[in-house]
Amino acid sequence: MLTESDITRVLTVTAHPDDVDFGASGTIAQFVDRGVEVTYLVVTDGDAGGNERTLDNTGMAELRRAEQTAAAKSVGVTDVRFLGYADGRVVQSLDLRKDIARVIRQVRPDVVITHTPERNYQFIAPSHPDHRAVGGSTLDAVYPDARNPYAFPELVKDEGLEAWTVREVWLTGGSTPNHFVDITSAVDRKLAALLSHVSQVSHVDGFETFVRNRFAQVAQAAGLPEGSAAEGFQVVPTA
Repeated sequence: MLTESDITRVLTVTAHPDDVDFGASGTIAQFVDRGVEVTYLVVTDGDAGGNERTLDNTGMAELRRAEQTAAAKSVGVTDVRFLGYADGRVVQSLDLRKDIARVIRQVRPDVVITHTPERNYQFIAPSHPDHRAVGGSTLDAVYPDARNPYAFPELVKDEGLEAWTVREVWLTGGSTPNHFVDITSAVDRKLAALLSHVSQVSHVDGFETFVRNRFAQVAQAAGLPEGSAAEGFQVVPTA
């Protein structure tokens, strides 16, 4: 597994605005504190989410982009990109693999953080179909697409994007994490990021307590002291 000093660039690839904040924003905040360059890639605009249905889908998409941009700033991330796929309709495809591989070659990250493509039978929320499709497509974009100059050769020929090998993929939302990050010092920033998604969480009673309890439970599973908070990942080496 990579050490802290090995990680200089990180790319997160998630399905919806707010996914990265639920899964990894405490870890991201600490990466940024160490000078790691972080880019968010969000596959959809989240236009099928939210409770304010007086907005049409275009209005909701604009709102959720703005919320994700604000949430990113809460943890120090300014490079936020959107692919604009239809919320709730994402499938694993060559087009999505190419779009993700393009950004991997642009950013040239050491680590990619994305969803597990597997269904979590212990906790259903991370198993949204878009999550699984994005996770699977991202893993395919990491290997073999981004590292193989003959996969999507037009990325080299037309866009000048040379092949790039990601060294690790960190999966969120799975039932078998093998790496835990102590985010106790960053949990307030994680919560601030989540609260930026007003259209998604403002109606949830006790949301702050829920978040703190949920990530305290992760810390407990990791064997951290009482009062700690943690995020869990399944780390997949790629080389």
